[in-house]
Amino acid sequence: MRILIALGRSALLRRGESMTMSHQIANIRRAAQQIARLADGNQLVIAHGNGPQVGLLALQAAAAGAAGAAPLDVLDAESEGMIGYLLEQELANALPPHRQVATLLTRVEVDADDPAFIYPTKPIGPVYTEAQAERLVISTGWTVARDGAGFRRVVASPKPRRIAALQPIRWLLDHDTVVIAAGGGGIPVTVAADGRTRCGVEAVIDKDLCSALLAADVGADLLLIATDVDAVYADWHTPCECVLREVSMAGLRSMSFPAGSMGTKVEAACEFVSRTGRPAVIGSIDRIEAMASGTAGTRVTCE
Repeated sequence: MRILIALGRSALLRRGESMTMSHQIANIRRAAQQIARLADGNQLVIAHGNGPQVGLLALQAAAAGAAGAAPLDVLDAESEGMIGYLLEQELANALPPHRQVATLLTRVEVDADDPAFIYPTKPIGPVYTEAQAERLVISTGWTVARDGAGFRRVVASPKPRRIAALQPIRWLLDHDTVVIAAGGGGIPVTVAADGRTRCGVEAVIDKDLCSALLAADVGADLLLIATDVDAVYADWHTPCECVLREVSMAGLRSMSFPAGSMGTKVEAACEFVSRTGRPAVIGSIDRIEAMASGTAGTRVTCE
C-alpha cells in the first residue's frame, strides 16, 4: 500500500514546549519510531509542518536588517531542509538497514492572485502575549492574530495548485525508498507568462492541503494525517461533544471546525477523498499503525 503521512506540529514540538533543538529531535525520533511500524510492505511518503521553525527563521532574518532579510520562500526551503534532515536521520536509525530514505526540497506552484496574499491567516513562529504582539506590529509591520490564549504572526497561505518535479518522488517510491517531500507545505513559487517559475513568494503553504494534493498526485492509497488528538470531534468542547470514528466526506463538510487547526485537516482529508475515492484518516501520531489498519482515528470515506 502507498501511504502519505502528514506529520502535524506535534511531531516536532508538543504544545507548551520551548523550541529547543533537543525537544525537536526527541519528538522527531518519537515520530520516526511510529512511522517505522508501517514500513514493512508499504511505500511511504512523509510530509511535515514547519510553522514554529520558519517563524523563528523569519525573526532571525529580520534581526539582520532589511538588506539581509530573506523572503519567506527561502526560509521555507531552509526549514524544509533542516527538518527533513532530522527526520531522515531518525528514520534511517529506526528502519531496517536495507531501506533507504531521501529528502527532497519540493517547489509548489501557487496563484500570484490568490486572495490569501491580501488576507494572511497562517500562524508561524512563537506565541506572544498581547503586549509583545503589539510591539512586534509596530517594529516589524507584521500581521498578528490570536492563536489560543496568545498571539502569533500570520502570513499568506495560498492554496497549492501544482507540485513540481513529481517524477523523482514516484521513481524513489518505485525503488522502495521512503520519501520525505513537501515539508512545510513545500516552497511556494509562481509561474510567469513565459512559463518560468519565480521565487520571492512571501507565503507559507498549508501543510495538510499540500499533503492532500501530493497524496493524490502520487497515487496514494491512504492519506494519514497525524496530529496530537486521537480523532476528530463533533461539537468540540461543548456538552454535545462526540468522537467521529468513520464519517463520509459530505458529513464532515456539513460540520464546522476551527479554521486554524482541525479545519484545514478536515478540508485536506475531504479534498483527497473527493479527488481519489480513497480514504483519509486523522488521528494521534502515537497510533499511526492502528490508524492505517482502520482501528483508530477518524476515517473519512466517500459515503
